[in-house]
This record gives sequence, structure tokens and C-alpha cells, in this order.
Amino acid sequence: MERRTIDPIPEEERHGSPAGLFTLWFGASMQITAVVDGALAVVFGADALWAIPALLIGNVLGGVVMALHSAQGPRLGVPQMISSRAQFGVLGAVLPLVLVILMYLGFAATGSVLAGQAVRRILHLPNATLGIPLFGALTAVVAVAGYRLIHLAGRVATVTGIVGLGYLVVAVFTRYDVPAHVGVKPFDAATFLLAVSLGAGWQLTFGPYVADYSRYLPRSTSERATFRATFAGTVTGSVWAMSLGALIAAVAGDRFLSDQVGFVGELAGPAALGYVMYLVVLVGKVTANCLNAYGGFMSILTTVTAFDGRSRITPAARVAYITGFSAVATVIAMAASADFLDNFKNFILLLLTVFTPWSAINLVDYYLVSRERVDVPALYDPDGRYGRWNVPALSCYALGILAQVPFLATKLYTGPLTSRLGGADVSWIVGLAVTSAVYYPWARRTTTFDDDTADAPGASRERLPDAPQYAE
Repeated sequence: MERRTIDPIPEEERHGSPAGLFTLWFGASMQITAVVDGALAVVFGADALWAIPALLIGNVLGGVVMALHSAQGPRLGVPQMISSRAQFGVLGAVLPLVLVILMYLGFAATGSVLAGQAVRRILHLPNATLGIPLFGALTAVVAVAGYRLIHLAGRVATVTGIVGLGYLVVAVFTRYDVPAHVGVKPFDAATFLLAVSLGAGWQLTFGPYVADYSRYLPRSTSERATFRATFAGTVTGSVWAMSLGALIAAVAGDRFLSDQVGFVGELAGPAALGYVMYLVVLVGKVTANCLNAYGGFMSILTTVTAFDGRSRITPAARVAYITGFSAVATVIAMAASADFLDNFKNFILLLLTVFTPWSAINLVDYYLVSRERVDVPALYDPDGRYGRWNVPALSCYALGILAQVPFLATKLYTGPLTSRLGGADVSWIVGLAVTSAVYYPWARRTTTFDDDTADAPGASRERLPDAPQYAE
């Protein structure tokens, strides 16, 4: 079992290389939920010919933001949401943390719905609901073991994902007349932008926990190498899986909508190959859902310790936190498996609304305002340099959310400006731009640094392209 939780990782316990980040994020993205995410673009109106490049654009844009978060891990050695205390304050960071916890629960639940379908077929259960708690228990075991086992799961999922989803790509083209189903609809800006948003949303929602899996790397690890490995893994895996999903939705239509995992098994061919494909689905979902359970546990602990000052807990408490989180996600999954595709689309778009302002504030502050200078001990001290509440950051966060409202295009609410854009949802672009534009000058005026501000010793000074040198 992993010994560390939200406390900084000492240099003597640092290990690994950026290559491990590639396999983790490739394996976490090369799985059935990403296939469904790509299918959504076609299900909701886009032609696969336009959906696939749109998904690529969205993944690249979101992947840049996600990988910039990852590059913080080796330098700081703390979980992602602990580092956000530098922007929001020790107690102020609790506000986005609550939303992060809800995100983890939502992704864990939706992932469990699909995994439950796979477990049902592997064990020949009468319905998918019975498979969900079995999958929840498996997820909890791996998440309790922690960092090393999760990375191992990522390596296994990378191999199974390449073989399994690679085979499915071949199966789609051999079993269906793909050219007859692609390019049959004209270009539509609204559905194109929806596909971009689905791709970007997939990547941006990794932001609140991506550094959790790079924080064990040695401080000397190059920021560029961390960025490249994370970006390449997550974008390559996601685009592959989502493109497959777009093609499946184009050729299968309603057959895929009613039973996503079942259709994938049928597409694989004979019963034995279908069984293998269900195992591939299960391995990919274990990797992805372990990230959710582990991240949910870390976020809950970060929230609780903001008020009691702790940075470590007992192994028994760790087991209790993760088991409780997994149990709640399981209950949600069992109660909400109907209308999966529609609910999942709206869930992704809603998450974009609340996390793009958080990403903007965290990245602008780290790379442009503080210039990577973070007082790590102060992240755990409400009376330290970051204080309890950071009003400028919290105000910009609220403003970033409000600025997106007129541009929303979700089932729950459609903004007044959305119709003028043909129904396209560009709210996340507005959120990133407005939050960054407001926060940067405000933070530059209100942020000061002492000469002894912590600057992690021995860290690589190799800069990312968009992280300019700091001028005193």
C-alpha cells in the first residue's frame, strides 16, 4: 500500500521516468468511455467525416492544458488540488474541490455503468446492474494499493487497448461499408463545435488530478519531457478511441445506442473473441476508474485537512475513504444507468463550465504570475503566505463560470447567445479566455514574493515553450 497521501514526496522517494506517464494516460484514454464520447459527436448530429477532425482539435487543445498541469508534478511533489491552494487559499481551494469530488463521482459512476455491462457478459449475470458492485470492489482494491499499482494497470491497459481497439478498427472496416456511411451529411458548424467540446472536455477534466501521477518523478525531471509524455499519451489514446466511436456510431446507429459494450463484443466476432473484448473493456475501465477513486480520495482528504491541518492519515482511514467513495459511486451507477448517452454528454459539458476557469487560474498563476515559485510548506498552513481565502482568485473563478452562461448549450439550460451561434457550445472557450484575461492583471498587482520564496532545489530549469522566463 502506498504510504504517502497529500503530503509532499521527499526526494529520496522520487522514482520513475516520464515514459510511465505516457502509458498511464494512454491506457486511461484508450478505453470504452472514450469510444462512447466519440460516438456522441455522431449520435447528436455530426457526420463522422467532420466529427473525427473536430475530436482531434478538441483533444489537442484540451491536451495542452492538461499536460501543462502534469508538468507541475515533479517540481512541486504535491497533489494537483493541494497546489491550487497557492491560487485560492488553503480554505478557498475547498470550493473547486467540492466540484472536483462531484466530478470524480460522476465519472466513476458512468464508467461503472459500462464496466457493469462487461462484467455481466463475462460472468453471465442476468443483468448489468449486478456487475456494477463487483467492478466497484475491484476498483477500490487497486485504488487502495495506490500509485505503483495504478501505474502498472496503466501499462497493462496500454497493451490491451492497442490490441483490442486496434482489432476493432479493422473489424469496422471489414464488416461494414464505412465509406457509404461517412461524408453523407454536409458540414455543420454547431455539431462540429460540439465534437470539439467533447474532445476538449475529456482532456480538461483530467486537469484537477493529472499532477497526482507525476509528483513522484525526481525533481530533476525535465518539464518538457513530462509535458510531452503526458500530452502524447492522453491525446493519442483518446483520439484513437474517439475516432473508433465516431465510426461505430456512423455504421451501427441505434444498435450501438441500446447496448454499447454488447455491440463491441458482437463486432469482435465469434464468442471467444467477444469474451476477450469484454476483458479488454474491463481492464481499460479498471485503470480509468482507479484514477477517479484515487483522485476522489485525495480530494476529500485535501478538503478535510484544510480545516484540521493534517497532511497524513492512517492506512485504515485510507481504506475507509476509498471504500466509501467507491460505494457511493456504485450506488449512483446502479440508479442512473438509463439514458446513458444523453446523460453523459450533458455531464461532460457541465464539467467544462466549472473546470475551465479553475484550469485558467491555476496555469496563469503558476507559469505567468508566480513563475513556478511556490512555497510548498505554506500550502498546508492557513496562516501562511497563501492565507485562508484568496478573494481575487475566487472572484475570477465565479466570473469565469458566469461568463459562460450565455453560451451554454446543454439539456438543462441553453444560453441566449447560443442560438445566434447555430446551437454551438463555445462556453469553455469563453471561460478560458475571460478568466485568464481578468485574473492575470489582477494577480500581478496583488501577488508579492519574498526573496526566500520556495523554489524547489535541483529542479530542471528547462522551460515549456509558453512559460516565459521571470524578470525580476
